[in-house]
Amino acid sequence: MNFVEELQWRGMVHTMMPGTDELLEKEMVTAYVGIDPTADSLHIGHLCGIMMLRHFQRCGHKPLALIGGATGMIGDPSGKSQERNLLNEETLRHNVECIKAQLSHFLDFESDAPNKAELVNNYDWMKDFTFLDFARDIGKHITVNYMMAKDSVQKRLNGEARDGLSFTEFTYQLLQGYDFLYLNQHKNCKLQMGGSDQWGNITTGTELIRRTTGGEAFALTCPLITKADGGKFGKTESGNVWLSREYTSPYKFFQFWLNVSDADAERYIKIFTSMEKDEIDSLIAEHQTDPGQRKLQKRLAKEVTIMVHSEADYNAAVEASDILFGKATKDSLLKLDEATLLDVFSGVPQFEIDKSVIENGVKAVDLLTDNAQVFASKGEMRKMVQGGGVMLNKEKLAAFDQTIGTESLLNGKYILAQKGKKNYFLLVIK
Repeated sequence: MNFVEELQWRGMVHTMMPGTDELLEKEMVTAYVGIDPTADSLHIGHLCGIMMLRHFQRCGHKPLALIGGATGMIGDPSGKSQERNLLNEETLRHNVECIKAQLSHFLDFESDAPNKAELVNNYDWMKDFTFLDFARDIGKHITVNYMMAKDSVQKRLNGEARDGLSFTEFTYQLLQGYDFLYLNQHKNCKLQMGGSDQWGNITTGTELIRRTTGGEAFALTCPLITKADGGKFGKTESGNVWLSREYTSPYKFFQFWLNVSDADAERYIKIFTSMEKDEIDSLIAEHQTDPGQRKLQKRLAKEVTIMVHSEADYNAAVEASDILFGKATKDSLLKLDEATLLDVFSGVPQFEIDKSVIENGVKAVDLLTDNAQVFASKGEMRKMVQGGGVMLNKEKLAAFDQTIGTESLLNGKYILAQKGKKNYFLLVIK
């Protein structure tokens, strides 16, 4: 497979240094993408860079994932309007370990293949580098004029930042440039890839290599991913969509991809999956004949959820979706962990009920009128129960005065009430 052609049909090439494709055709190339360990999980904003490495490895080349343990202590000004908080060493070490585990879902780190992936941490080569040595050995090769001309610096200096640009951040491009130089010398790394906002930092690296060792160095960036409506990709009302299940449950993760627009689904399925071109083209054609089936979104959600989590998590997410929109059973409800249960029913009315009410046993009619205002009156409830229209935990309520006790609790603290086909209410027992 030709890596540049693979990226081009997927819409993943923004800018490429001349000679990059020729280099990739003549030899197995080592390339890296840098990841800032500012949290102990990656989010889907990182996925494009990671997929570049994944495609790179599939095309027979060797990927390096560089965790910025040192540069993460400083913060990159590119695309930022203010300086980020600096992290201590202990936090960074924890973050690096968590990110490493996540990356293994995408890249082969373990095989004996000559192009197996490697994880590198720039803290390893920066931690003993003194300021004087850095100024003497690296700083002298790049002029201030060259550094000032970068877009990321200009934007911050021309009023986009409230507090200007600190010296710490100004030096960031030199540090990133040194990463490329170090990897070029020690890992024969000839290519750096990243988002289009990284072009300035990456080309500082190629320039540093050219001026210090005269080695071969190239750059390739992908477009910054946006939504068709211009909104920011990967952001929801509750914040980032994370790869860690602790911050974004597999169900919520699955739902994010399932709910993208048709236009976005067409772009994202090329960028965020390893599906082949013919299969994607035929799926897009199928989708266009009947968009209501949302085949594109369903396949996208399936592929990405399995890749990031697992097939079991994908199946559980589909089953959880069926609870709201399909014919699910009580067994389906019982399988849900608390986080997923709350995610599935995050938009439904909730009522808090004192635990003593349930512990003493309560008639369903009192529970759903006096304790939780699911019904306006007991008469209304009685009539609906007689018509078979009331369910508790996905089971039809046999009698309006049926006694409800602690045996009805889901995860020890919830009861799901359903009035008719579509009206759900979550009772939270505290």
